[in-house]
Amino acid sequence: QEQLVESGGGLVEAGGSVSLSCAATSGIILSRYAMGWFRQAPGKEREFVGRITSSGTTYLADSAKGRFTMSRDNAKGTGLLQLNNLKLEDAAVYYCALDASNTPWRRTLPSAYDYWGQGTQVTVSS
Repeated sequence: QEQLVESGGGLVEAGGSVSLSCAATSGIILSRYAMGWFRQAPGKEREFVGRITSSGTTYLADSAKGRFTMSRDNAKGTGLLQLNNLKLEDAAVYYCALDASNTPWRRTLPSAYDYWGQGTQVTVSS
């Protein structure tokens, strides 16, 4: 059983926007975790996109700065990744993940995260 469920991906034109949601299932107290976002394109390794601690401290990868934003609602058990000004190279499966080490440190490796969702596909058309 997945502890996290992503939604909101789809087909978007280059320059467009899409919002991705991540919902924690019952049993996960979201306020105890930092939430990370990753993406993986075909044939490539899983890539760090951003991280938001339970208190809202954020860190974005350079490729996401100025275009992507993150937010979360601990009470609702949800997180959001807003993707703006999408580029062709942003096309990937996007994953949310939870890190029990809820620190503001730049934990960018997938191995640092304890729970993962199933991913949601974002396709960018020209």
